[in-house]
Amino acid sequence: MDKIITLVTIIFSFNILIIFGTKIDGYVIYCPCMGRFGNQADHFLGALAFSKGINRTLVLPPWVEYRYGEIRSIQVPFDAYFNVDSLKNYHQVVTMEYFMRNIAQDVWPLQERISFCYTQRIGEIQNSCNAKSGNPFGPFWDTFHIDFVKSEFYGPLNYDAHNVNMMELWKKTYPPNEWPVLAFTGAPASFPVQSENVYLQQYVTWNDDIINKTKLFIKNNMSGGGFLGIHLRNGQDWVKACQHVTDSPKLFSAPQCVGYKNERGKLTASMCLPQKSEIIKQVKRALKKYKDIKHVFVASDSNHMREDFENALKYIDVTVHRLKPSNPHLDLAILGQANYFIGNCVSSFTAFVKRERDVKGLPSEFWSFPDRKKTKHEEL
Repeated sequence: MDKIITLVTIIFSFNILIIFGTKIDGYVIYCPCMGRFGNQADHFLGALAFSKGINRTLVLPPWVEYRYGEIRSIQVPFDAYFNVDSLKNYHQVVTMEYFMRNIAQDVWPLQERISFCYTQRIGEIQNSCNAKSGNPFGPFWDTFHIDFVKSEFYGPLNYDAHNVNMMELWKKTYPPNEWPVLAFTGAPASFPVQSENVYLQQYVTWNDDIINKTKLFIKNNMSGGGFLGIHLRNGQDWVKACQHVTDSPKLFSAPQCVGYKNERGKLTASMCLPQKSEIIKQVKRALKKYKDIKHVFVASDSNHMREDFENALKYIDVTVHRLKPSNPHLDLAILGQANYFIGNCVSSFTAFVKRERDVKGLPSEFWSFPDRKKTKHEEL
């Protein structure tokens, strides 16, 4: 009997080691506190690489969302949209909900909860990370009843997971037997996503619920032919952001088209905020090139231009669709399935779609890129 109990204990311990990590390996927790989904997704890929680089289990944070009329952010579990098991093909992960419910009490006692930041943040407490100061910082940690007893400044260390010496320095400075949990005030990652981490998108897959809803929408609305997916960013906040194109040549996710060193071209105003006439011309070119496309699906943060498209395309045998009510994550999943996709070079929302489509080998392009006039001139 004793042998059986011992064997069960060994098997259980082995499973914890493989699936959830151990006290020896330690954990990485962070608040995805910058921007909306697209930015958080970029940061997630970096945090995933960083966790693997220092050999710690990544605690999957909930997605931080902002709902109309709500003064505090809403935290949505990671697996509400994505498949956790596919991430385990790359590295050890566990959801925040599971960690707090089943692991935290053993590895992260209340009196040892320390927040990590590069240097002190402005807030109520001097010489502190002020990890819970402001929205969404406070609401995020409050969701899990987490309070910090002190702060740890990790500068000048950085989170370049592809710098082997830096990763070893992290392990040496914060050994897991002394620091079982590294809880970061913000994501231990760069924005936009580091070029070396783009490939990690292959491990980020939608859960069954999102996949089924995607298939159902396409079946009910866009059967009998392929569809063109397009993403329009044209809300007032975006209009203001695009005013900075001239002094920010790598604005937001622009490196996905112009390159991380602008080696593939210069960022222009029309790439960030194309005119309606430019958008319609580019859509018509895509429909002419892909003659099997019978539908156009539009995702947007503001103006879907549905009437504009219907008027401009009335002599072409296509129908125009959008989601009602709005559902950004379902938008993303549908765009990922399109036969062809046109997105916004500067947008991290588009960037998520583009990475997913690249994994699948599906064709995509960006508004006003490359410059058609320049391309024609070069051909001559």
